[in-house]
Amino acid sequence: MSVRVCVLGSGSRGNSTLIATERTRLLVDVGFSKKETYARLNAAGERVDGLDALVISHEHSDHVNGLKGLALDSKAAVYITGATRDALQWDPRLARVEFFTAGTKFTLGDIEITPFSVPHDAADPVAFTLETQGVKIGLVTDLGYISELVRQRVLGCHCLIFESNHDLEMLKSGPYPWYVKQRVMSRQGHLSNDATGEFLCGEYDGAAALLVLAHLSEQNNHPEIARWSASKALRARANPAELHLARQSEPTPVFRF
Repeated sequence: MSVRVCVLGSGSRGNSTLIATERTRLLVDVGFSKKETYARLNAAGERVDGLDALVISHEHSDHVNGLKGLALDSKAAVYITGATRDALQWDPRLARVEFFTAGTKFTLGDIEITPFSVPHDAADPVAFTLETQGVKIGLVTDLGYISELVRQRVLGCHCLIFESNHDLEMLKSGPYPWYVKQRVMSRQGHLSNDATGEFLCGEYDGAAALLVLAHLSEQNNHPEIARWSASKALRARANPAELHLARQSEPTPVFRF
């Protein structure tokens, strides 16, 4: 038995992550078109058929752009909160729908999923931990600050996919209108490199063997700045995690546990 994790892409133009075992294959978010999702699965060496579920974190377009096309084509069930479903223009042909509630665990095949609330400007935004075969995976993006709930939920993760969205100075001097900058910097926006770095060198338990920085802004961040910030934070750890960056343009390697 094995557990496979691959971030198919992460950023403002689309987000999707494959979590797979020998029994169960699911995508967390479907921000890419059906064609692009299949192309990225193929590029990662993963087959495109046999998806059991599409699990949705919130209704922003970079997380649901491909939902209708992929759900209709794959026949995979859609797992979503009621408030998130209501915030979308729902196609009635998407009949295989299962509702979950933040804070309540549910099981898909041999994967136990715990959704939990995060501070973000959406109807009912959640992040997830997924546990199977003794492996715990945390998938935490799209949050304005690291709440106590987030800190508690990511304890003991073997693999942690965590937001490092922007460099604060790049954001302040960048091309976005001021109201967008305010939104990104707000407690309902996105995490800066500094905020993620402070967490990694502070209250983070350091349990993860693999850390993947995700949802990096293409306008207001640079991969090497995000990498340097996280590496600096991890340096004091006795057993620092293997560090990877999820990119907008291509999938990560397939990580196996």
